[in-house]
Amino acid sequence: MSPAEARLKEIPSDMTEAEWEQRVNLAAAYRLIAYYEWDDLIDTHISARVPGPEHHFLINPYGLMFDEITASSLVKVDLDGNQLTESQYNINPAGFTIHSAIHEVREDAGCVLHLHTPDGTAVASCMEGLLPLNQTAQLVTHDLAYHDYEGIALDHDERPRLQRDLGNHNFMLLRNHGTLTVGRSVASAFERMFHLERACTMQVRTRMLGPTAYPVEQAVIDKNTMVVENPDRAELRSTKLVWPPLLRKLDRIDPSYKT
Repeated sequence: MSPAEARLKEIPSDMTEAEWEQRVNLAAAYRLIAYYEWDDLIDTHISARVPGPEHHFLINPYGLMFDEITASSLVKVDLDGNQLTESQYNINPAGFTIHSAIHEVREDAGCVLHLHTPDGTAVASCMEGLLPLNQTAQLVTHDLAYHDYEGIALDHDERPRLQRDLGNHNFMLLRNHGTLTVGRSVASAFERMFHLERACTMQVRTRMLGPTAYPVEQAVIDKNTMVVENPDRAELRSTKLVWPPLLRKLDRIDPSYKT
């Protein structure tokens, strides 16, 4: 039996191969978030759109730690919040507000990732936001949006403002709250979050050294923006270059995410 045939054998009879592949990648993202210690007990969330014409998406069962999540345990919901797969768990209501808002209007949002890390939230809570102080930050700041804090995201009336503030950007700082990225795939949303979180950590550490950072010329910032702003090239890098070794890392640690 070939590897492809073995993988097909594992697909439940009630879903397509495309949905199962999306589930495996999303479960991998949850495990990687736990590995990098970006999780927040059972809170924060990642969603992935189910391939197909419906605006259905997958999200974590509310009550599992991120290192427990598997492909089969992910919950499928529609834009009205109806759970379309059986689970002993509900979904995070604030997570539904945020993710349904983006999946409703962004056809390119294959994955939406939201975190509450200490450094990401620290930068999101500062008046200056994220600055292009270094090379990593310059991978982000050209495509970065901001959304003002309105309290725990339980009010569906907030969704139009989330949609407006995000626009066509792929990075967002949720003021006084956390970080968010969007990608065509789980791979690109994860790589964007890696760069966003790393940039926030670098800024926090730079500010700890004193109020003045070594200046970067605007021409250099613009040059770096031109290198990274091509979305097709960014997607290819994420899916073909970055994501496969991350999956191999997970397979060495604990391959149960694929079950």
